[in-house]
Amino acid sequence: MKSIRLYLLLSLIATITLANFVSLLHGYQASMEQAQQLFDDRLKSTAKLITAANTAQAGSRQLPNLKTPYVFFQIWNSQNNLVSRSSNAPSTALSVLSPGFHDVNYEKYRWRSFIFHDDLLQRWVVTAERSDMRFSLAEQVVLESILPIVLAIPVIALIIWWVVGIGLRPLRELTEQLTHKQADDLSPVKLKQIPSELSQLSQTTNALFKRLDDAFQREQRFSADAAHELRTPISILKVHLHNLQTTLGNENEELNLLRQGVERMEHLIKQILALYRTAPDQAMANFSTVDLYTLAQNSIAADYAQFEERQQSIELTGEPALMMGDQFALETLLQNLLSNASKYTPVGGQILLNISPSSSTVQFSIEDSGAGIPESQFNRVFERFYRFDDMKQHTETIGCGLGLAITKHIIDLHRASIKLGKSRFETGLKITINFPKETFL
Repeated sequence: MKSIRLYLLLSLIATITLANFVSLLHGYQASMEQAQQLFDDRLKSTAKLITAANTAQAGSRQLPNLKTPYVFFQIWNSQNNLVSRSSNAPSTALSVLSPGFHDVNYEKYRWRSFIFHDDLLQRWVVTAERSDMRFSLAEQVVLESILPIVLAIPVIALIIWWVVGIGLRPLRELTEQLTHKQADDLSPVKLKQIPSELSQLSQTTNALFKRLDDAFQREQRFSADAAHELRTPISILKVHLHNLQTTLGNENEELNLLRQGVERMEHLIKQILALYRTAPDQAMANFSTVDLYTLAQNSIAADYAQFEERQQSIELTGEPALMMGDQFALETLLQNLLSNASKYTPVGGQILLNISPSSSTVQFSIEDSGAGIPESQFNRVFERFYRFDDMKQHTETIGCGLGLAITKHIIDLHRASIKLGKSRFETGLKITINFPKETFL
């Protein structure tokens, strides 16, 4: 059922049409019977009028002929001799002269006749009428009375369509309110007049919004608390590690393993919190105008110490490109891509970024001279916590398998597309992201 309004309209029109058909069929039959009775009464009255005229002019044998071609009369005496007839009447008797109605055949037609006996002059008066003409006239009268009812059905349909539309107005109002709600709008739905049929739906919807709002509030508080409670002990651990390194030196293997574990834990916490903050209901509410080129510059500057430590050359080409997006999410995307490029590119490697807006899209690409990713793994690397086997050679690299999953999540959030391929260098990976034109100013 695609439309309640259309369903109600078709159901009501079908019911009305069926009811009208049954009533009209019964009325047609009853009306035809009544019309035939009226025609019989007319035949009887005509016979009596001819009898009265014949009685008043007992000596006359000439009576005016009937002008109607489908009606005739005959007058017979007691010796069954024809005394008078209309011009279209036969000169012979079509049936036995007995009082009452008879159905006879004449001139290839069926005729309805009435025979009346004149007791005063002892004569028989016969009047007859063609049955097909009687039926046509009766049917025409009945159909003319039925036609307005049939023509009224489209009018009734329009009225029902209008009335049902008025009845469904609260439902449309509820639909419009739900459609125009923003991602962060969990306020209750308010209708001017709530019919009893929508009362329970409205209450259930508002109760759902209330539970969702409470859940989001709890998650926000948890995120803030987790960010604080988890970062504080990690910072303390890093301070103690620094003190231990000062005492034991940087060559202590156990101390280096502990330091790597703490850094891995810190990285995991940051990624999990970033994944939460880029949820659609949170990020879409924070969309604003950002310059992707400027964000890339700032991200490179923030991580430049990492590139310098690994003696990697990094280059940004292109031009400014304004777009609507969540600034934090886009910064997270750029940081993840730059971090991965730096981690999996050897010392002294190359990293190249390019931002090139066009008439339909704005393209962002990043490529490096690292080990790259096998083409068979292109789809799986976006899965959470997935790291393919070839990464065993990078066991010293901190990672939890969430970076590209978060990147893909942010790309979907901005209705963009991502493509992996080989870089322009001898080895390495190229990541190309196309942001659709409608998201850009």
